[in-house]
Amino acid sequence: MTSPRPGGLGNAHRLPEEYEQLRRTVEEFAHDLVAPKIGEFYENHEFPYEIVREMGRMGLFGLPFPEEYGGMGGDYFALCLVLEELARVDSSVAITLEAGVSLGAMPIFRFGTEEQKREWLPRMCAGEVLGAFGLTEPECGSDAGGTRTTARLDEATDEWVINGSKCFITNSGTDITALVTVTAVTGRKPDGRPEISAIIVPSGTPGFTVAAPYSKVGWNASDTRELSFADVRVPAANLVGEAGRGYAQFLRILDEGRIAIAALATGLAQGCVDQSVSYANTRKAFGKPIGANQAIQFKIADMEMRAHTSRLTWRDAASRLVAGEPFKKEAALAKLYSSEIAVTNAREATQVHGGYGFMNEYPVARFWRDSKILEIGEGTSEVQRMLIARELGVPSN
Repeated sequence: MTSPRPGGLGNAHRLPEEYEQLRRTVEEFAHDLVAPKIGEFYENHEFPYEIVREMGRMGLFGLPFPEEYGGMGGDYFALCLVLEELARVDSSVAITLEAGVSLGAMPIFRFGTEEQKREWLPRMCAGEVLGAFGLTEPECGSDAGGTRTTARLDEATDEWVINGSKCFITNSGTDITALVTVTAVTGRKPDGRPEISAIIVPSGTPGFTVAAPYSKVGWNASDTRELSFADVRVPAANLVGEAGRGYAQFLRILDEGRIAIAALATGLAQGCVDQSVSYANTRKAFGKPIGANQAIQFKIADMEMRAHTSRLTWRDAASRLVAGEPFKKEAALAKLYSSEIAVTNAREATQVHGGYGFMNEYPVARFWRDSKILEIGEGTSEVQRMLIARELGVPSN
C-alpha cells in the first residue's frame, strides 16, 4: 500500500485509493453484517464467533503482516482504518480485532523467532486462532514494572516454570484462543530492579487456568478474563525476544496499540454522530424534527468537530509509524484526545436521544457503556499526560 503521508502530513485526510477501497469495504461489512446481529450478542454477553470468522476470511487479522506469514502485506495505518469503521457500529468487534492483532500477533511478529512466527502467525492472520497478551495484574496496573508473576528456568528440563496471575486480559478465553504471551520476572538486574521477559503460554497448558468471563459495564460481546499460572511449564524456546527485554518490548507494543485505540475511539465518536443525525431527522417533538432546534444542531456540530479532529490525530500518529518516524508523543496525544472525546460524544448522543438513549435497543446506549474503558485501557489518561509531558522535556520525579 502507498503511504498516506509520503512527504509530511500533507493531505492526510485524502486517502490513497487502496486505503479508501478498504475503508468502504469494511464500512459495508460493519453495516450489513455486524449492525443487525451485534445487539443480541452484546445483551447476551456472547462472543460473536460468526462475525470473527468472517473478519478472518476478509483478511482483517492479517492486515499489517507480510504475505510470507499469511498476512495481507498492508500496514498499521490500514489496520486503524478498519478499526475506526468497525467501532462506528460496535466496539466489542473492534476491540477483538485490535487485541488479536496488536496484542496477540504483533509481539510475535516484532520480537519472535522465525520458528515462532511460522508456527503461530499464519493461523492468527487467518483469524483461525486468537492470541492474547498477559500484562496487567491484580496489584499491578499502570505500574507494569511492578510485575509479580515469575518465570524460573529449570535447566534440567530446559523449561520455564511460571507462577502468578493476570487480569483484564482480552481474547484470553475464547474457544479459538491459542496462546497468551505473558510478562514475568525472570531475574534481577544489578541495581535490584526486576528483569522482565515475555513468554508464550499455549492454551491448555497444565497449570494454566482461565477464569470465567468478567461481568463488565461495556464491551459485552468481547472476551475478557483473569488468568492464573501454577507451576506452568513451557519450553525455554517459548521466550519472545531477549530475556530481560520484555518490559521494553511491551512499551513498543503499547505505543503502537495506543494509535489503534485512538482509531477505535474515533469510530465510536463518529458512530455517535451518525446515530444522532439520523435520530434528529426522524424524531419529532412539538410538530417538527428535533434537529430543527438549534440546541440539538449545536450538540451534533460539536460532536462532529471532535470526531473530525480525533481522526486527524490518529492518522498523523499512524502515518509517522509507517514512515519509520518517531511517534511516541503523537500516539499518546491521539489516545488521550480520542478516548476523552469518545466519552463526551457518547454522553451527548445519549442526551440527543433523550429517554430512548437510555434504552439498550438503541446503539448509543451501547456506545455510552463502551466509551469509558477507552480512557483506561492501554494506558490511562493520566499516563498519557505523563508521557506527553516527558516527551516535551518537562521535568519528572
